[in-house]
Amino acid sequence: MRISDRISGVFLALLGAAAFWGGSRLPPVPGQQVGPSAFPMVVGAGLVIVGILIALHIGRSFEEQAEAELAEHSQPDPEAELYEKRRQWLALLPPCLLVFYYLVSERLGFIITAAIMIGVLAWAFNARRRLILPVALGGAVFIHLVFFKVLRVPLAPGLLPMPW
Repeated sequence: MRISDRISGVFLALLGAAAFWGGSRLPPVPGQQVGPSAFPMVVGAGLVIVGILIALHIGRSFEEQAEAELAEHSQPDPEAELYEKRRQWLALLPPCLLVFYYLVSERLGFIITAAIMIGVLAWAFNARRRLILPVALGGAVFIHLVFFKVLRVPLAPGLLPMPW
């Protein structure tokens, strides 16, 4: 399953434009220069820029040189072929997790939903099994703290509301 760089670049640029547009529609927080719209607008602008660069094949020559050098010095590896097949499916994991977040975050709350998402990503990318749960829980609490206290973005409390 190979997708051309033009298609994926245009898709990223459109996704970034949608994120930028959606972020620009968020209401400002009174008395603050930076509100909830800043983060999606910065991410959206970054996605637009990267999408355009990918669609125009900028940087492709560096990638081809690196692949040629690697091919000169490497032997065929059956594990690498298995990883390549698995990696194609892993590319679908983040969008699926975003849909999961959209569907269940109001009911479960941000902490539980984010912990599940971080845990699934850590497991899928072969993190140490004993670290998955502490990193997932700690990461979810840290992200909630940053969004709630620093950015002042309210997140769904759900089943496990935070004390702050």
